[in-house]
Amino acid sequence: MHRSFLVAFALLVSACGQEMDQPAANNEAQAEAEGPVKGVDRSHKGEAAPDAKFTNPDGEETSLAEFRGVPVAVNLWATWCAPCVKELPTLNALARTHDKDGALGVIAVSQDSGPQGSVEAFLSKLKVDDLGAYHDPKMALSGALNAQVLPTTILYDAQGREVWRYVGDLDWTSAEAAKLLAEAGAPQKG
Repeated sequence: MHRSFLVAFALLVSACGQEMDQPAANNEAQAEAEGPVKGVDRSHKGEAAPDAKFTNPDGEETSLAEFRGVPVAVNLWATWCAPCVKELPTLNALARTHDKDGALGVIAVSQDSGPQGSVEAFLSKLKVDDLGAYHDPKMALSGALNAQVLPTTILYDAQGREVWRYVGDLDWTSAEAAKLLAEAGAPQKG
């Protein structure tokens, strides 16, 4: 295994279970010293989506470039991450709502190292049927995004530029989420 993969995996595993009750308004110096803080992070605003490859629900290689032309919310999650599992039903509801209007793409990319079939089975067991089983067993996407905490959700505009990232779990059907999603031109729902 590559050393960078092991370092990224260790960061994600250790960070997923941490409580992050600090307010998102911490100053940048404090945030850097303490690591990622739950909430909105705009420090990557304007950055282009990485070209990292991952697997789509059909088992074919894809990248975020496939989603250009419409704003897209990209969620990085794993089956072993309790906050990730907690928010999956709300992401599913968001995907169901926006699949109808086509104004926002919603993808949840599993960072599990197991086979794609295990991700499909996990989503099926949770009755999360509006999110496809996107899978990144090599964690290429989370590594390219330097995502240190799961879950992390990144909103991209229609041109593939980052608007913000949300570190930690969120109820994606809430008014707070609707307000954030509207920043990329997605209509407010909920």
